[in-house]
Amino acid sequence: MSHIDMEDSPPAGFRILDLFAGPGGLDVAADVLGHQVTGIEWDTGACATRRAAGMNTFQGDVRRYRAAFFPYAQVLTGGPPCQTFTVAGHGAGRRSLDQVLGYIRRLHEAVRTGDHEWKETFRTWRSISEELRRKELKAQDVKARKRKVDELRAVKRKALKLGLERLGNSADEVKNLMKRFNDVPQNLDFRDDELDGLLKEFSDLNDEHAALKNRLEELGDERTGLVLQPLWWVIERSRRPGSEPYEAVILEQVPAVLPVWEEYAKVLASLGYRTGTQLMYTEAFGVPQTRRRAVLTARLDRAAILGGARLRPGDLPTIPETHERYQPKERPASRSGAALAEPLPMEPPKASLESPKAPWVPMEAALKRAREIKPELPERPPFTVISNYGTGGVSDARGRRDHDVPSATITGKVSRNRVVLKDTDTDLARFLPAEAGVLQTFPVAYPWEGNDVSQQIGNAVPPRLALHVLRHVLEPELSDEEARTRMKQATADLEAWTPGEPVEIRRHGDWKGHPLTGR
Repeated sequence: MSHIDMEDSPPAGFRILDLFAGPGGLDVAADVLGHQVTGIEWDTGACATRRAAGMNTFQGDVRRYRAAFFPYAQVLTGGPPCQTFTVAGHGAGRRSLDQVLGYIRRLHEAVRTGDHEWKETFRTWRSISEELRRKELKAQDVKARKRKVDELRAVKRKALKLGLERLGNSADEVKNLMKRFNDVPQNLDFRDDELDGLLKEFSDLNDEHAALKNRLEELGDERTGLVLQPLWWVIERSRRPGSEPYEAVILEQVPAVLPVWEEYAKVLASLGYRTGTQLMYTEAFGVPQTRRRAVLTARLDRAAILGGARLRPGDLPTIPETHERYQPKERPASRSGAALAEPLPMEPPKASLESPKAPWVPMEAALKRAREIKPELPERPPFTVISNYGTGGVSDARGRRDHDVPSATITGKVSRNRVVLKDTDTDLARFLPAEAGVLQTFPVAYPWEGNDVSQQIGNAVPPRLALHVLRHVLEPELSDEEARTRMKQATADLEAWTPGEPVEIRRHGDWKGHPLTGR
C-alpha cells in the first residue's frame, strides 16, 4: 500500500508529497512503483476514497500548509486547480494567464537577485500572498452583489413576463420579446408606464451585472494563488535555511497551463533543476482514452548547485511514447448538414519493425481485462458511447466513440454518457464507477467512496500516465530495456492492485507520528 506504516520500515523508493492529490491517481501509480506517498486534498469525497484506498492524506486547504511542515519529503508532485487560461484574444482567460505569469516572474526575480537571501525572497512571497488575499476579499464582495443582482433580475424578468401577458400578447410573442430582453431591452417601448419602468430597471440591472462580471475577471479568483503554491514550496525548500531541496518535482494540468509550466521551468532551472515541459497524449501511453495533459518534470542537479552553474530549462529528456496516437477519420455530415464532432475511427495501427510502438488501447480491451479480474462487471456487446463533451450541447454534434477505439476524455459527467448498442439507438447500462475508473486506468478494485464519484474520476490523473512520468523522472538510470521491463511489471501490478486496510485522514496540526513531519 502507499500508506507509510512505520518510521523504521524498510526504505521503499522516494517519499513523495502530493499537493491537490485528488482520489489518488498519481498515488496508486507511485505505490506500485514502490514509493511512499502522502497527499494533501481539500475535497471530502476524494478524501473518503483515499481513506478506503489506504492513501496517507492530510485534508484541508494547501495554503494552510507549508513545505517546512514536511521536511522529510523528497519529491513534490501535484495538479493545482487552474482557472481557464488562453493564449489567444484579450478575454478573462488571457488576463488570468498574464496575472499568473507576472507573479511567477516576480518570484523568479526575487530568487535570482536575492540569491541565497531567504528574507528577501520570503518578503516577495508575502507581498504576493497579501495582494492575492486582498483581491480575494474584494471578489467575495463583488460575488455577493452579483448574486443579489441575479435575484433582482429574475424578479424583474418574471414581472415583465406577466406584464406582457396582461397586454394581451400571445405565448409566442411573449417568448420572442423575452429573448430580446438580454440583448437590447432599452430599445423596446411598450407605451405602458408600468411595463416601461420595469424594462428600465431590468436594463439597469443588466448593465450592473455586466460591470460586476468584468470586475470579477479583473480580480481573478483564488485559483491564482493555488497555482503558485507548488512553485513556492520548491523555492522554500531550496532557499530556506536548514532545508534540503526536493530531489524531483512533477506537476500536471490541462494543456492551457503549459505556458505556466514553461515559466515555472525557468525558476526551477535557476534553483539547480534540470527541467522539461511536455504535452502528453494519454492514449500514447496505453490509456484507453484520448486526453491531453501538460506536464512539468524536474530533477535536482547537485553538481550544478555546487558549481554555481545555471542550467537551461527543457534539458530533461522527453518522456517517450509507447503507443500510437489515435488518428480518427472524418465523419459525414449530420442530418442537419453540420459536421459531426466525433470523427469515424481508424483501424488500430499494427506494431512493426518500422513502428515499434504498440497500438492504442480500445475501450473494449480495457473493460474485458477488468471483467477477467472482476467477473461481476457486466458483459458488454459492441457499443457506442454518446456524450456532450466538446459539443456545446448540440444534439446532432454529440461525440460518439465505438467500443473498438479509445474513449473520449473522461470528465465529471461520465455517468451521464449514454451507452447504446452499436449501430442502434438501443440503450445499454451506463458505465459503472468501476468501469469509468478503468477507462481512466485505475485498478478495477479501486474503492470509490464519498460524493460525486464521477467528478472524482474525471478530475483524476490517469494512473498509467503517472507510471510513465514517475518512472522516467525518478529512475533515469535504467536502460531502455530495463525501463520496458519495469513498466511491463508495473502495469500488471497496477491492474491487479487491491486496497489494504483503510488509513484515517489527518488534519492540519495532526503531525505526531507521521514520518514526513519528523514530529
